[in-house]
Amino acid sequence: MTVDELVKEFGVTKRTIQRDINERLANIPIKKEKGVYFLEQHHLGKVSFDDICNLASFSGIDKMFPSFGKEFSSHLLDKNVTQAYLIKTYNFEDLGEKLKEFKEIERAVIDKTMLELVYAEKKREVEPYKLANVKGIWYVVALQDGVIKTLTFGKISQLKALDEHFMMDTKILKTIEDDETIWFSNSKTEVILKVDAFASQFFLRRKVLAYQKILEKYQDGSLLLSTQMTFEDEILQLVRSMIPHISIVSPVKLQEKLEDSLRLYLSK
Repeated sequence: MTVDELVKEFGVTKRTIQRDINERLANIPIKKEKGVYFLEQHHLGKVSFDDICNLASFSGIDKMFPSFGKEFSSHLLDKNVTQAYLIKTYNFEDLGEKLKEFKEIERAVIDKTMLELVYAEKKREVEPYKLANVKGIWYVVALQDGVIKTLTFGKISQLKALDEHFMMDTKILKTIEDDETIWFSNSKTEVILKVDAFASQFFLRRKVLAYQKILEKYQDGSLLLSTQMTFEDEILQLVRSMIPHISIVSPVKLQEKLEDSLRLYLSK
C-alpha cells in the first residue's frame, strides 16, 4: 500500500500514517520500495534463497561448509545431496518448557524494555542487550547498574517485563558483538600455553580458544600459543580436559593452582 491509500482508507493525515509505520509498527517487518509499503515475504511464509543464506550466516552454519551462497544453499536443499552429509555438533539444551520466557526476553531486547528477574538468589533489574548461544547453552547478556553481565538463561526465574524502557549504549553493544567471548571484565590476562604434537592438530584446525594466537611452531610438532583470560576457569577447564598434552607456561601461579587442584583430587 502507499501512504496516500492508507490516508484515504483510515481518514487520517500522512504524518499520522508515517508515524504509525515508523514508531508503532517498527517491530513488524515492513519494507518500502518506490513509495509502496508491504510485508517482507518471509513474514507471509515465503522463504527465498537470500532468507536461507541470512539464517545460515546468523546461526553460523555457513562457516561449516567450504562455501555458502545461493548456489550452494540450493544445492543443499536437494534431498539426494543431504544424504551425503552427517553433521554432529553440541547437544543443545532443551528450552521447550521455557518458550514463554525466551520470547519475553527476545521482545524485551527488541523493544528495549527493562527486565526484572531473580538470578543467583538475587532480584535484579537489567537492560537486556542480547540472547547468546555458546556451545549449546543460552545466555542473556545484559547491563546491570552499568556493568555487563552474562546470565545463564536456565537459571533465571521470576521473569517480568517492566514498563520502563532504556536506551541501548552503542559502544556497549559493539563491545558485546565484537568480543570473541561473552564473558566480560574490565581487564583480561594473557595466558601462554604449551601444546604437544598430539594435541596441536586441534588448535591448528580451528580456534579452540577465543583470542587464540600461534606464537611458535616447533620442529617436533608442538606449539606455543597465547590467549586472553577473563576468568581462570576458562583456561583450567580446558587444560584439565587435555592433560597431559597441554600445560600453562604463564602465569606461573595459574599452573601452580592447576597442580594443587590435581593433588587434591588424587588425594581423595
